[in-house]
Amino acid sequence: MKSFPKKTSWIFPLLVTVLGAVYVFLFHTYEDEVKASLPSKSKTMNHAEQEAHTVSGPITVEVYLQKNYLDGEYSKDVVYETIWSMEDFWANYADWQLVNQSFNKVMFEQEIDDISPISKVNGYFGLTEDGILTIFNGRPHEDQVIQSFYQIDVKKLESSLMEELENGIRVLTKQNYTEILDKYRPYEMN
Repeated sequence: MKSFPKKTSWIFPLLVTVLGAVYVFLFHTYEDEVKASLPSKSKTMNHAEQEAHTVSGPITVEVYLQKNYLDGEYSKDVVYETIWSMEDFWANYADWQLVNQSFNKVMFEQEIDDISPISKVNGYFGLTEDGILTIFNGRPHEDQVIQSFYQIDVKKLESSLMEELENGIRVLTKQNYTEILDKYRPYEMN
């Protein structure tokens, strides 16, 4: 039987090592592809299962918060929260309505029983060219509509009421907002 010379004895261990490394690399690559093709846990678990699911250590999620105001305006904020306890997390948003969630994003919505900050700062009631009662961001002639309500029968309006709407009626509070809507409701076109 012929034996290999001593000079080439290092080739066999090197070959075994290289083949082993290739096998490990290919196996892990295949494993990663299989994991990527599986649906994520957040898509397959319902809400109760997600709450019960324990994660080792805290997780950070994007939290989208949308506030909807009476005057049709809304505000959106995004915050990043590190969750140590799901119970504490849900308690922090008890006053919010859950709209959507995934493993790393949660969307909440809240109805605010007030007019928006923009209306309080710069809101004016007025009429569009079509005679629709509208809240504007700024004076009515600036045409920056916040929300439109109903069409006014301008033929029935007294000249003083028409002049008020042409100049713009300042909106300061929720009470002021509802009073103006009520004041012009009898002039709504049917």
